[in-house]
Amino acid sequence: MLSCASKNWRLYLNKLANFLPDVSLGMERSMMDEKLAYVYWALSDAFVDTEVDYEAIARQTEDYDPEEIRRILYHEVAPVCHTNLETVIPMTWSAFNLENLKADINEMLEAREKSNFRRQWDKLLIRWLEFRYGYIWKDIQKHYQK
Repeated sequence: MLSCASKNWRLYLNKLANFLPDVSLGMERSMMDEKLAYVYWALSDAFVDTEVDYEAIARQTEDYDPEEIRRILYHEVAPVCHTNLETVIPMTWSAFNLENLKADINEMLEAREKSNFRRQWDKLLIRWLEFRYGYIWKDIQKHYQK
């Protein structure tokens, strides 16, 4: 049986969900898994501890829908990679390992799919990431040729 506090918390999260981005996994992917992995890898370059080449990231992702790239950046890549920029001594300086990156993102997506609480938590995280790292998308977008 749920306590009053946990019922209130659940109601609060449900109300809050109306104002936050959708993090559902039911959407069809517009690109194959292998291509998606390289998009992940390109976008992860924005979270390394070196000077970021936003023009190179734009070149590697310009063949896809920009709104889908933005969604992937903040919904899939940033939740896994942002901590690298938040630490005093980052673990990743030059590039993320492609296989580890794919595995970490897939693990996060599976956890999100299995847990309503995780979906709600990730909605909050995504909104914060869009605010905190909004400059990343702006810098990538300005290098698109289309």
